[in-house]
Amino acid sequence: MRPLLILIVVTALCGCAGYRLGPTNGEVAGTHSVRIQPFRNETMEPRLTDYVSLELRKQLQQDGTFRLETQEGGDIVLSGRITKFYRGELAFQPTDVLTPQDYTLILTAEITAVDRFTGKTNLSRTVSGRTTIRVGADLASAERQAVPLLAEDLARNTVSSLADGSW
Repeated sequence: MRPLLILIVVTALCGCAGYRLGPTNGEVAGTHSVRIQPFRNETMEPRLTDYVSLELRKQLQQDGTFRLETQEGGDIVLSGRITKFYRGELAFQPTDVLTPQDYTLILTAEITAVDRFTGKTNLSRTVSGRTTIRVGADLASAERQAVPLLAEDLARNTVSSLADGSW
């Protein structure tokens, strides 16, 4: 009984050996602040900038690695441009192979994070978000309901890239 208990304790301790509490980039949480500039929308889809900005703010607050700066300050200025909004057929009606039933939506943005004090570009990359929608009676309504989820996925990937970077 005793060797089994020791084995369980050792296994549990080894399993947690790689876990770190707090930010993954080695910094103390909240050391740096981020100001989000409104993204430029280069697609034909309206209001994407509003959704992306809102979700970026939410994700930064949830992540906790950085403080969200809402005024003119901020150690890091995050800006970007939305370059692509793609809707592609994923699945078709069982009785009609020409009518799509499910679509995949992909939102792509080029993001840049610049240190406000040094002017150094800390992060410059293309980030994407994706979601799937099922078309009911109205494609436009389904798409309108899915855009916040799409922006949330893009924001999650952006904040993850920002938090994993080294400053």
